[in-house]
Amino acid sequence: MAKLPPHLYGILVTATGVAALSPDGLLVRLVSTDSWTVLFWRGLLFGIGILGFYFFRFGRGLGSRLRIMGRRGLLAAGFFTLSTIFFVLAITHTSVANTLVIIATAPLFAAIFSRIFLKETIARKTWIAIFICIGAISMIFLGSDGGGTRHGDFFAIIAAFGIAGQVTTVRHARTIDMVPSLGFSGLLTAAVALPIGAPLSITMADFGYLCLLGLIVLPLAFGLITVGPRYIPAPEVSLIMLMESILGPLWVWLGLGEVPKIETVAGGAIVILTLILHSFLGNRQRSP
Repeated sequence: MAKLPPHLYGILVTATGVAALSPDGLLVRLVSTDSWTVLFWRGLLFGIGILGFYFFRFGRGLGSRLRIMGRRGLLAAGFFTLSTIFFVLAITHTSVANTLVIIATAPLFAAIFSRIFLKETIARKTWIAIFICIGAISMIFLGSDGGGTRHGDFFAIIAAFGIAGQVTTVRHARTIDMVPSLGFSGLLTAAVALPIGAPLSITMADFGYLCLLGLIVLPLAFGLITVGPRYIPAPEVSLIMLMESILGPLWVWLGLGEVPKIETVAGGAIVILTLILHSFLGNRQRSP
């Protein structure tokens, strides 16, 4: 069989990772226990999945890989823990569509972080995209019912900031394999959730969903998504990641009958079209 061109391989690997990640919101919703118990098992099983794979692959070399990451690995793990906690809280307080559309703006927050901490220049088109997306998120907030739903939207914004911080940290340490920091983040999430949740109260059905999520879906998805940038530019990775904003709500609609509100659909369309145009312009400027 002919070997795939590197660019096509990168697209297929990244798209497969995003497709694997898309049932995340549905699986969290299917679990009937409280958010903090979900976070404990989701984090613990995800950490075991990532670090277990690395131990199987590198054996005792895993320790040296963890040490090489240093403080940047701890910082990346902290940001990813923040995003994980507030993602689950958002999913359980607002619609999956609201959550995923708001989190889709994370690359724009990452641009702001890169300007502040890495001294990278933000292009005019990025500033325009940021302000358009802020307007779209405001539209989603206005369509929320208030109370807990708006709290969920706010949690999604914090999750987007967490993802942006993690991406910026990984970008600063681009020569280092930072995937093990995801495993450490899972264990850290479990440690934070343990005093609040009730890990032993879950049913076998809930535990089955959480095992599927933590041991298979998340390690497979993030492992593949991490490989993508080796073969395709970061803007293309961000563009493919937008698939989750479409596939995630689709899974929840098929599984639970949750239909997004018109304000979410309109705001989501604005966000997705803005990010597509932003990515297209970025790629065109990079072309010779």
